[in-house]
Amino acid sequence: MKRLLSIITVVSFFLLHSCRESTQEKTEEAVEAIGEDIEANTREAGRKIQEGAEKIDNEVDEELQELESRHNEVNID
Repeated sequence: MKRLLSIITVVSFFLLHSCRESTQEKTEEAVEAIGEDIEANTREAGRKIQEGAEKIDNEVDEELQELESRHNEVNID
């Protein structure tokens, strides 16, 4: 009887240990996937910010050119 109880205890220990390792591995994989998602989203946000800044820069340049053109027309007349 003691032997059976000892065997059950040892088997239970290994099963619990295996479940813990499995849970830890799944947690590590999930954290890694979250990190990769954050990295990809950060890159995408940076790209969109850059595009927006370039668009604003182009619009400002166009407005400046238009103002210079108007200024030149006023000075010529």
